[in-house]
Amino acid sequence: MADIRIKRVYEAPSPDDGLRVLVDRVWPRGVSKQAAAVDLWMKEIAPSTELRKWFGHEPARWDEFRSRYLAELDGQHAQLEALRTHTGKRPLTLVYSARDETHNQAVVLREALAAL
Repeated sequence: MADIRIKRVYEAPSPDDGLRVLVDRVWPRGVSKQAAAVDLWMKEIAPSTELRKWFGHEPARWDEFRSRYLAELDGQHAQLEALRTHTGKRPLTLVYSARDETHNQAVVLREALAAL
């Protein structure tokens, strides 16, 4: 089983994070590139701007957001495969900026990667 973790960008990086990949379309507010300590920024795999704005981090829209984002990811096979190649070698930590640790794109992306 692949070791895929999720972590807020505002949490301190840890050596056991492995490869840290930022999965937000927009750079997180108030975080320098040094503080973020990401190895890769994959903004193209993040939810579209339209979907992100529609969701607005409203938990009541979570199920629909999840469905729509999975549909968007369906067209991102090359990007998903690129991420998947990193799993197994060392942990993969999907880094995101949302406050809600349960309802965010990293949760859905981890699910999609685990299903590959």
